[in-house]
Amino acid sequence: MKISQRLLTALKALRELGPTQVGLLALYKLGLKSGHYRRSENTQAQPAPFNFPLPLPEREKLLSSLGPGGLSLLRQAADEIVSGQFRAFGGPPVPIQLTPPSPKTHWTKLETRPHPTDIKHVWEPARFGWAFPLGRAWLATGNEIYPAAFWRYFEIFQAENPPFFGENWTSGQEVGLRLIALAWAGAVFGNSEHTTPIRLAALAAAIGLHASRIVPTVVYARAQNNNHLLTEAAALYTAALALPDHPQSASWRKTGQKWLAWCFKHQIDSSGEYIQHSTNYHRLMLQTALWVRWVSGVRVQGSGKNLIPDTSHLTPIARENLSLAAHWLFCLLDFESGKVPNLGPNDGAYIFPLTNQPIEDYRPVVQAAARAFLGYSLPPGAWDEMSLWFNVEGQRLKVEAATPSDLRILGIYPTTLQASGQSWAYLRTARLRSRPGHADLLNLDLWWRGQNITLDPGTFQYNAPPPWDNPLTSALHHNTVTVDGLDQFTRAGRFLYLDRVDGLRVKSAGGSISARHYAYSRLGVRHTRVVTALTPDHWQVEDELLNLRSKPHTFRLHWLLPDGEYEMETSDEKLNIRLKLPNGWLNLQITTPQSPITNCSLARAGDIDPLRGWFSPTYAVKTPALSLAVEVQSAENVVFLTEFIFPG
Repeated sequence: MKISQRLLTALKALRELGPTQVGLLALYKLGLKSGHYRRSENTQAQPAPFNFPLPLPEREKLLSSLGPGGLSLLRQAADEIVSGQFRAFGGPPVPIQLTPPSPKTHWTKLETRPHPTDIKHVWEPARFGWAFPLGRAWLATGNEIYPAAFWRYFEIFQAENPPFFGENWTSGQEVGLRLIALAWAGAVFGNSEHTTPIRLAALAAAIGLHASRIVPTVVYARAQNNNHLLTEAAALYTAALALPDHPQSASWRKTGQKWLAWCFKHQIDSSGEYIQHSTNYHRLMLQTALWVRWVSGVRVQGSGKNLIPDTSHLTPIARENLSLAAHWLFCLLDFESGKVPNLGPNDGAYIFPLTNQPIEDYRPVVQAAARAFLGYSLPPGAWDEMSLWFNVEGQRLKVEAATPSDLRILGIYPTTLQASGQSWAYLRTARLRSRPGHADLLNLDLWWRGQNITLDPGTFQYNAPPPWDNPLTSALHHNTVTVDGLDQFTRAGRFLYLDRVDGLRVKSAGGSISARHYAYSRLGVRHTRVVTALTPDHWQVEDELLNLRSKPHTFRLHWLLPDGEYEMETSDEKLNIRLKLPNGWLNLQITTPQSPITNCSLARAGDIDPLRGWFSPTYAVKTPALSLAVEVQSAENVVFLTEFIFPG
């Protein structure tokens, strides 16, 4: 990149991110380069007893919630972990590898150089997310093999990851998530015969060191202004409650509460959407809020006094925003499948897997968050266990049993559209107050009888060798229209888009919603999309490209569809595809009334282009899909008319 281009990018970043975030990031990098963080750290654990009387579910209630089939599934999952494997990012089982590649290198040295492999594969087992199935199985069965396995892995981690050395200490967020898991495990396994005083003392020392690692680099979390700040604040608050007699306990509590209150106030917008524009990270935020709400009720014994934690972080505006956030995710849930649109960055983050339901099933967290913050409830089901853990199963409710389709039919969420009980759609609009992870304006998610018909591609990997270094963020891979092969925003880095614009809802009336954006205004093009449910089995999408300068452009409409048997016919102004679904054949018709189709391609699993024809449901997993692209070259206005006709 030329110096002038770098300077222009830097100026854009300063303008769009703001001087505060840019300045905080510069301050963090200065601390790394100067050696400040290493000089100021204290690697000596300060003795403080672990004292975290977390209110746990009663065994009888847990067994009732699980049912016989659920208990069997839980045992299978826990036994798999005992045997040495866990399901990273909700994918297939892999070994629990707790030895980092560089255990003798200080974290500041590792932070300033690129990692040779995908660092997330190092971090994921060290988050201790596998401790939750072990703890749930222990509480349900009383079988001592589960706490024995936890302590065995904990001691391996301690031996292989000396404080502040190795990859597992580089990220304050990773340290914070592990701290929370350790505190939870210490409370759950407290009555096990394997939980000796020596082990509890080691756990307490580890929690204290983890908290001391987080404090100096909160400046980086503030610069990111996303889940890093939220989870690190929650971790400090947790450490303060778990170690009430630690010399830094009061400071941790004050810092944690300050930034928790800040995040709940500033990181949730007026529609309820979380700042990262991602359903996966929206779930992470709600789970963090549920955890903080749960532990805020803990009475801890410290210095001979019964201490009630200050809940000033749960301010009225925080509660209002969390209510909006719970409502936002509630409306995007496909109740039949438990899935949601694969919106934005999806790296498989699932910090409290307190359920047997798979990672793609959002009903457990929607149920718990709706009960805690909204006063709503889904109908009861296998997704109720998480509510039991977060102590919201007995919450007083305004609505005893509602489904998302109930709210969508009422038009409560403006960019979703429900056609009776069997099909619905989500049209992507957003006011981008922060940096977006994906260029996905006017992307359409269409659902029919529990199946996602038009797929949001997901993430796959952030750090793999090209071309798989986070490429699926582009509008070219989403269900929208692009112009001249250009993205909607300017890609300035693996995780940074600049020149962002908003996707604006135009209107929502009856069985129709419409929105537009001006991402291609630099080319003199405006895109308006109108989505209409003609019947529950017949949807129409009209894309109007207004060519204000009457210059020739290539307009490309893209749909990412489920993999399956298909038949295709094309002509100059019409394309017909029949796609086999589990319940029959979908007829997909695309017409271009004002211009002939100049090119049409259907890619599957990278057979035409290595990046086309893939769907990533969770991190490091990609499955074949059908990537349909229809192009029109014109100097005039262009209209694409797409009809989805499902089996009646």
